[in-house]
Amino acid sequence: MTPAGMRIGALTISRARSGLAAMLLAAAACVDPLPPPVPPAPVERDAEFDQGSRIEPQDLTALQVDHLALLAKVWGFAKYHDPRVLTGSANWDYELFRAIPPVLAATDRASATAAIVAWLDRLGPIRGCVRCASPVSGAQLSPDIAWIADAAALGTVLSSRLVAIHRNRPADGTQRYVSFPSPVGNPDFSAEERYPQHATPDAGYRLLALFRFWNIIQYWFPYRDVIGEDWEHVLREYIPRMVHPMTAVEYRRAMIRLTGRINDSHANIWSQLALQPPLGGAQVPVALRFVEGKAVVTGYLHPALGPATGLEIGDVIEQVDGVPVETLVDSLRAWYPASNEPARLRDIARKLLRGEGHTVLSGSRAAGPFVRSVPRAPLSQLSATGWQHDRPGPAFQRLSDSVAYLKLSSAIAADASTYVSSALAARALILDLRNYPGSFLVFPLGGRLVSTPTPFARFTLGVPSNPGAFLWSAPVALSPLLPQFTGPVVVLVDEVTQSSAEYHAMAFRAAPNTIIVGSPTAGANGNVSAIPLPGAIESMISGIGVFSPEGRPTQRIGLVPDVEVRPTIGGIRAGIDEVLEAGIALAFAASARAP
Repeated sequence: MTPAGMRIGALTISRARSGLAAMLLAAAACVDPLPPPVPPAPVERDAEFDQGSRIEPQDLTALQVDHLALLAKVWGFAKYHDPRVLTGSANWDYELFRAIPPVLAATDRASATAAIVAWLDRLGPIRGCVRCASPVSGAQLSPDIAWIADAAALGTVLSSRLVAIHRNRPADGTQRYVSFPSPVGNPDFSAEERYPQHATPDAGYRLLALFRFWNIIQYWFPYRDVIGEDWEHVLREYIPRMVHPMTAVEYRRAMIRLTGRINDSHANIWSQLALQPPLGGAQVPVALRFVEGKAVVTGYLHPALGPATGLEIGDVIEQVDGVPVETLVDSLRAWYPASNEPARLRDIARKLLRGEGHTVLSGSRAAGPFVRSVPRAPLSQLSATGWQHDRPGPAFQRLSDSVAYLKLSSAIAADASTYVSSALAARALILDLRNYPGSFLVFPLGGRLVSTPTPFARFTLGVPSNPGAFLWSAPVALSPLLPQFTGPVVVLVDEVTQSSAEYHAMAFRAAPNTIIVGSPTAGANGNVSAIPLPGAIESMISGIGVFSPEGRPTQRIGLVPDVEVRPTIGGIRAGIDEVLEAGIALAFAASARAP
């Protein structure tokens, strides 16, 4: 406001003026003028393939597979390195659909590389970087990019283009399709399009799903070096599958099997688990677990329906409808992504008796062989509590005057001080991690097991300016908290101990008086990162590497116990928790030695 009036543009309204016009102008003065519309970015203006990729299903020759594999690698390399892509100046998914037809049509390697060069050159000249990235030093895992300089394999022109792209990647780590939000720093792929309108993705969109997932693993998976597969061979194996005619269900099942090839228990198409065989909306209402290499009934999934099957705790299931369990397991392995075999068998056991109607089970029990026709129950009626391996009852328990027990599946972080205070009168403390923690107790509980700052883990994190490189973080440490439990601590683990549970076990193991008891853990450690895929499905991966402070790996290996104890069929039949019993015995022995 000015003394004489208010100004709207070049127009001044005097206080002396009155009437409706003045009132309207005065009201308008309180509203900021609308900014001019912002034109959509090039990536948003590109709508050419909204309705489909126009790539037709077909049978590929070995030469076409080879050319498409090269395109997949170049497309992914440019996606994470090329400044023309990093700034969002092109819809890189749709650019793939433009590149595929001429590459498919190429009659030899030279014409395929020429088609890829022409496609890259459509983006315009490569802009020189103002601040260029430098290779990282001291990396735990270095980028796998030596192939871009192989002029003999790529041709001189394509190799020179890729080398120029790499040389001009920006130092600030600009990325269009991945980010690294604080505080954890695992990759975030939420910028990727899910394409929900393509519930049945066509051949081009299926190739996009394959190329996207493959390159995310190639550049942003911290455990790329321990996949246990020839990752480029996997790419070539899946290219003809994705181009072959495929239904929506076949596509989703193919993606389940693809994710399994990285051998990471975090990786699956989690919304599509109903497509994993055996199929069906019902299940025999008993819990199975592989014990001594055999499928053993360890609990009931319904308090009435389970016992009504006539199956007893400790029964060994040897055949399902006449098919040996070993044969069934062999047929199912590829459908169950897992970091190691104990974790895979854990997941197979949970679905092995799924189906419809009755099933005929044969096996053995303490009294001898049995054959039973057993009804299945709807999944909606079954309870997950039957799968639990930890002790029933409240989170904190006193097992004796000398031994306290805390199960992490129902413990609450805010009550960590109370748990430790309650355990102070005991000489030893058992922490049960044979289930997933219900709360994050790494620091509030772990800090009460140490008297000095105690490192327990190191991470490896992706480097945005050097895709494919992973650098060490500083060690993560427990800080002492009061009250403190200074007696022996026994931590129970098995194949159910996964991810956060493994991280908890690492932290507690660092305490000076801790013993790990049980069997190797699931070997899937690190915060998860979701990967959106065409058809509105989603996978996940372990997004950061987790290692011991000395750099020892955990992925796929799991935590190896200090004292290995496994359940036995005899113990299950006798109703004995042999891992817990061993933990109690070790706790007594350790407490007797304690001053």
